[in-house]
Amino acid sequence: MTITDSATTSLADRWRDAAPPHDSAGWIARAREVADILAVDAVERDRANQAPYGEVELLKASGLVTLLGPREHGGAGETWDTAYKVIRAVARGDGSIGQVLGYHYLWAWAARLVATDAQVAAVEELYTSNAFLFGGAVNPRDSDLVIREDGDDLIFSGRKSFSTGGRVSDLTVLEGVLEGTETHIFAIVPTAQEGIVFAGDWDNLGQRLTESGSVEIRDVRVPWSDAAGFVDKQFQSLVYNTLNVPAIQLVFANFYLGIAEGALETASAYTRERTRPWPYGGDDKQRATEEWYVLEGYGTLQSKLWADEALLDAVGAEISAVLHAPREELTERRRGEIAVRIAAGKLRIVDDGLEVASKIYELTGARATSNAVGLDIFWRNLRTHSLHDPIAYKKREVGEYVLLSQVPVPTWYT
Repeated sequence: MTITDSATTSLADRWRDAAPPHDSAGWIARAREVADILAVDAVERDRANQAPYGEVELLKASGLVTLLGPREHGGAGETWDTAYKVIRAVARGDGSIGQVLGYHYLWAWAARLVATDAQVAAVEELYTSNAFLFGGAVNPRDSDLVIREDGDDLIFSGRKSFSTGGRVSDLTVLEGVLEGTETHIFAIVPTAQEGIVFAGDWDNLGQRLTESGSVEIRDVRVPWSDAAGFVDKQFQSLVYNTLNVPAIQLVFANFYLGIAEGALETASAYTRERTRPWPYGGDDKQRATEEWYVLEGYGTLQSKLWADEALLDAVGAEISAVLHAPREELTERRRGEIAVRIAAGKLRIVDDGLEVASKIYELTGARATSNAVGLDIFWRNLRTHSLHDPIAYKKREVGEYVLLSQVPVPTWYT
């Protein structure tokens, strides 16, 4: 089974006559429905490595794409606290699609992070009323796109080696440096245009359906009036502008947790149904679910994920409150304290998630290594994206806070 165009239509019918959820719990339940659909053929779709058009249509039909959008334009008007839990729930069924959705939420919020009030209103009405999906050509490790002025326009040119959302997005966030200056400029543009050329070259170990390949930006023209946060060609700077990094780092941590939860859930179902007890240990059991080492193993792994969930939920509530508060209120110290807590949550779920994705083989048994079972997808997905930035630096950030009461200086990664 794969998510074809015809299947997408029938899946859209699933919610056609249903009232949208009216609270956070309802939206998380909706996300779990989506995850259950995705989980059915996640391994097959991962191996096919096709651009996830059908999967994105599923996100749109379910209403998850406009979760953070204003109610007056048809959105759910939900908070980031809910969004993080929705990302986690979707990633439980398919880590790639959890990432696509999480990045979409961050880029959909990008206008609020840096734009003027008028720009925010225009962008949120556009994407919410049309259920548009965001992608982003904003990989900071690459040389920035070059921006040159042409009268009242800006022209973006260059290349990014990663652009999550790629061909399946409706809108793309561009970021570059104005020629002859050190001024960074963000702008939101339609994806479908001649000047945005995706290579379709994302063929990595994991997160294979994130459409994260390279992109060429060839003379994409943007009015100066669309330069996010600029008034009379001057950027209006706030500490709030720098929340993009901690916000997306917590996106990462939540879809890592979702992947790890999916791994444990899939493995435990396999153990209940197919794992055989060991007959040569002198303590023979009738079922694998009676084996002491199997019970101990699952108990240890679940305990770690419950602890990770508690930490991520707590810091998710903290940053959500700040993201929805007036932008002028945020201080550098408060921003830094939240970033440290997010770093702590991320480093824990990376370590614990990779342990879960590896340890489940010891608990399911040798037959579970069959490609038909597909348990490898969880480790591959976690291992791939957790290399986004070195986890050692997250540990250092937490250590500097504990020992020196220092908070991270905002960069593209802190």
